[in-house]
Amino acid sequence: ARAPSPLRGIDRRPRGAGAMTSTSAGHATVEKMTDLDIARASKVLMVGAGGIGCELLKTLALSGFADVELIDLDTIDVSNLNRQFLFRRRHVGMSKAKVARESVLAFRPDAKITAHHGNVKDAAFDVDFVSRFDVCLNGLDNLDARRHVNRLCLAASVPLVESGTTGYLGQVTTHVKDQTACFECVAKPTPKSHPICTLRDTPDKPIHCVVFSTDLLFPRLFSADPNAKSDLDEDDAVELNAFTRLESESPAAFAAKVFDYVFRRKIQTLLAKTEMWEKRTPPTPLASFAELAGGASPDDVAAGAVASLIETAACKALGLNDANAVWSVADAARVFVSSAARILSRDAAVNGGTDAFSKDDALAVEFVTACALLRSSNYGIAPMSLFDAKGMAGNIVHAVATTNAIVGGLIVLEALKVLRNARVGKEIDADAATKISELGGPETPEHQAFIKQQRDQKCCAYKYTFVKQFASNNRLLEPIDADAPNPKCHVCGAARVELRCDATRMTLGSLIDDVLLKKIGMIAPEIQHPRTILYEHDDGDSLDEDEVETYRKNRSTRLVDLPAGGVKSGDVLSVTDFSQKFEFELLVTHVPREEWDDEEHPEGFELRGDASGGKGDDDDDADGGGGGG
Repeated sequence: ARAPSPLRGIDRRPRGAGAMTSTSAGHATVEKMTDLDIARASKVLMVGAGGIGCELLKTLALSGFADVELIDLDTIDVSNLNRQFLFRRRHVGMSKAKVARESVLAFRPDAKITAHHGNVKDAAFDVDFVSRFDVCLNGLDNLDARRHVNRLCLAASVPLVESGTTGYLGQVTTHVKDQTACFECVAKPTPKSHPICTLRDTPDKPIHCVVFSTDLLFPRLFSADPNAKSDLDEDDAVELNAFTRLESESPAAFAAKVFDYVFRRKIQTLLAKTEMWEKRTPPTPLASFAELAGGASPDDVAAGAVASLIETAACKALGLNDANAVWSVADAARVFVSSAARILSRDAAVNGGTDAFSKDDALAVEFVTACALLRSSNYGIAPMSLFDAKGMAGNIVHAVATTNAIVGGLIVLEALKVLRNARVGKEIDADAATKISELGGPETPEHQAFIKQQRDQKCCAYKYTFVKQFASNNRLLEPIDADAPNPKCHVCGAARVELRCDATRMTLGSLIDDVLLKKIGMIAPEIQHPRTILYEHDDGDSLDEDEVETYRKNRSTRLVDLPAGGVKSGDVLSVTDFSQKFEFELLVTHVPREEWDDEEHPEGFELRGDASGGKGDDDDDADGGGGGG
């Protein structure tokens, strides 16, 4: 005879696509609910109100969801209007989140929509905040923010539906703690780094010219830090004050001086290094700015047709209104000086600086385009238009509104599946708990196996769905089963991370800034050596003055010279971020710098996963990254 079920008496009838039936008297009761009922009863967190976010919020509202909160850091730019249809020209410069809310309330006034104009990394949006929601839906455009939200959702045990689009391609993936892989179980491609020597001296691709402009020259000229230095500060540049603005120099005169150094004098200096050009095509110095400007003063060139250097973009002032046109060298020189002078004047007006390039800053895009074109002219590289340079500098693949709409719909379908499964799971757990209580005795492995079987039978399977540009097997949408959790994941699994670096050169500050913040996406890391605490995050009032000073000194200290004997090859550091409830072990392996390949690892370090040991996260420990939507 067949052995009786360990949970005999539980209602095992399959649940239909719109129905949850009640169990027999005395057992837990779950109300019959349609998808519309579930939508109305659920509280949803949306992160990102851009291309995907606009379509998602609209679809949520039209699908019956009545309680939505959305977070986005950005403001509306005129370039958004061709695909983000909740926005109009009158909204340019306003908060995306707030305008999206108002636009949707116009056709769904009974909905409760709360808009947050802020960065999802802000302390207000912590694990406790996320735990208030039934599901989190991502419509973000950067990896750092996605990591952060993934870690918050793991810590809060809130299901996450992820998404992304690239032109005609898109994907929607579902991540449920302990049931599917988390967003970081599979390594994501990261932007390629380029060796400094290639960017500075021997570029041979358009991207080298763009990255030189965005990552080297732009922050060197416009940083708010008056003592800022960079890899461009070589001996001759320092001697000539090439990147230092003198009190007697106007913004335009300073920009012209930079032009003559970067695109003329520096190139002449490089040509003297004959061995560098034995197997390369040598660069060509440009004419001086005075020659290219036809004798006009830098101030006159910078002003163009507009007297004020603050109110107008450089291209408009210079009459260069076609974003798809490739400028001449002379026009690029004019834009270089005019945009630089305008950025400096703008920063002076607010007593600040512009530390980093932003694709949403029109003057910054003009400066980078002009600089990249001039570098291209030096090195015989194909020049780019402003439109193309902006796309490359901002890592932009121009969006397609239809793809965003399809992905927005797929997100809502997956969200409904997540919410229905959660309710079915609660019913199964409640029935099981009641029956176990009636039968007496502790829960057994057989009970757990039966519960799993019930979930497999009654819950919908989670899917990853890919949107394709061209049909294969007569399909433009390709669903596949969601991945299982990866035990080697350092976020939700039990893996440790290996850092391969030259411990005699890397400082603790570099470990924090370049590895933990930039590569791993932490917010407030703290580092403990087996013998001492190396670094604690200072939130303003948690550390004593002597502790602050100790950790400040530690940041500038090489790993091998840190307190308690330093960090040696084979040492394991415990790294924690309490804001993300995330902890992992970092194995440090020393590799002498001379053994590194600068092309393969230009940062001078490498991160590897190592499942051979290390402490995994507890159920309430997860990690998070950040960024606005």
